[in-house]
Amino acid sequence: MSSPKDPCISVCKFTDDICIGCGRTKAEIKGWKKLGKDEKRAVLAESALRLLALEATGRRKKK
Repeated sequence: MSSPKDPCISVCKFTDDICIGCGRTKAEIKGWKKLGKDEKRAVLAESALRLLALEATGRRKKK
């Protein structure tokens, strides 16, 4: 299997240390290239939940 694709959509604005474009924290974005496949999948799963929470509060931006 290939490594998960970087979820960045070039919005890069933050609320409470969470990117409103991709749902990752600043630390997750900075360390993305160093993560293994399983770690990237875990970050993607967590970021998806964060994006849902941002959408529920009306703070999510889409490209």
